[in-house]
Amino acid sequence: MIVIDTGNHIAALAAKMAKPHVIAAYPITPQTTIVERLAQYVENGEMDAEFIRVESEHSAMAACIGAASVGARTFTATSSHGLLLMHEMLHWAGLARLPIVMVNVNRALGPGWNIWSDLNDSLSQRDTGWIQFYASSVQEAYDNIIQAYKIAENEEVMLPAMICYDGFILSHTSMPAEIPEQHEVDKFLPEYKPAWKMDVEKPATHGNIVPPEYYIQIRYDMHLAMERAKKIIQEVGEEFGRKFGREYGLIHEYRCDDADYVMVTMSSIAAEGRVAVDRLREKGEKVGLVNLRTFRPFPREMLKYDKMIVIDRDISPGLGGVVYNEIRGNGSEVYGFMAGLGGMDVSYKDIERMYELAKQGKEGLYPLEVK
Repeated sequence: MIVIDTGNHIAALAAKMAKPHVIAAYPITPQTTIVERLAQYVENGEMDAEFIRVESEHSAMAACIGAASVGARTFTATSSHGLLLMHEMLHWAGLARLPIVMVNVNRALGPGWNIWSDLNDSLSQRDTGWIQFYASSVQEAYDNIIQAYKIAENEEVMLPAMICYDGFILSHTSMPAEIPEQHEVDKFLPEYKPAWKMDVEKPATHGNIVPPEYYIQIRYDMHLAMERAKKIIQEVGEEFGRKFGREYGLIHEYRCDDADYVMVTMSSIAAEGRVAVDRLREKGEKVGLVNLRTFRPFPREMLKYDKMIVIDRDISPGLGGVVYNEIRGNGSEVYGFMAGLGGMDVSYKDIERMYELAKQGKEGLYPLEVK
């Protein structure tokens, strides 16, 4: 079935079809229409879930943590400053090994206040222990949500997962998405059977005070789970492809086989990047593109192209582009551009221009300061 709707409504439909037991909701632009649509599903009886209206994003994540701790499948959504308000609880969910699934609609941080897309909100949470997926289309947003539950709930992983996509560019733009029947989703994503849960009939303490020799193991175990997630992400993506015709992995390569330069980016810029690659190929330029689907776990071992051009929709003050600095050192030549901050448009023409600048040995903040 083909459905044409906004990214947020398609994300809400994916959450509905994943059948969470508990939804914690707090509004923030441009995420609000996700939880509004889920509220409608619950109210009209299309969805059997406990819908908790909380007083803040911090409380939304706390509610998900409580529900997940007793074995419930949970969902929430947020954006920008809402995600930052969750920061303490994101660490808690990761270290507690709770497979919570959350959508983050990427939006710039203030001041100055800006409601347009920028990836700094989610990338700044990279050390919390959350798996991070990035979607370049409405279809990918739907598919990532369904897969995220199966990956997060795997006993080899047991980590929370965040699905990110650009505010307004995808959240409020209507695009077609192929939606499977509910029974097909149920077969792919069976009922959640938690690896552990709190039970009043079997009292236990969890997340309590521990000495250093235990804490180091807890923290390292979370890291090992993130590394194991790479294999599970690949396996789940392949299974998804066999069932629904759209295969996924940690990255998506486009025309990279004979490429002299490979452009690396993610989210909606990757969609524009594919157009730029096709146009450059028509001009005889051997260029390819990698859409970085996962930022955590970071697939560094898969990004070993000789010459790379990294386009970041973010900036880490004092460091530069976040993705660029995680990749730097993998290839003989790696050029970094920071573009599209605060929702500034990045078209295929801009990407073609960045490619030409990189060939001249230039990089930097595009288009304001390229050296």
